[in-house]
Amino acid sequence: MTPEEYVEEVLALVERIPAGRVMSYGAIAECLRDRAGRGSARYVGTVLARYGSPVPWHRVVASNGRVVPGHEREALRRLRAEGTPLRDDRVDIARAMWWPEG
Repeated sequence: MTPEEYVEEVLALVERIPAGRVMSYGAIAECLRDRAGRGSARYVGTVLARYGSPVPWHRVVASNGRVVPGHEREALRRLRAEGTPLRDDRVDIARAMWWPEG
């Protein structure tokens, strides 16, 4: 898979995350690593920072539930509007984590 194809895979997966649910950067990397053999949580973050504005970027959080640094207010506003389970200013990962089937 080329780097461009990996970017497309990351964005396609983020588009599939249902409203009210989240995936962590690491979970996305792990999911795509199974098929692509590459990637890391950091690289997923880079992809979203560069190309993620058209997809629901706010549904991707750190493994501890922390939202996108620098965009916390907007991310939390969107997550609250979608009914995502939160604990203070973090996503309740145990209740909100989503994993694609198949």
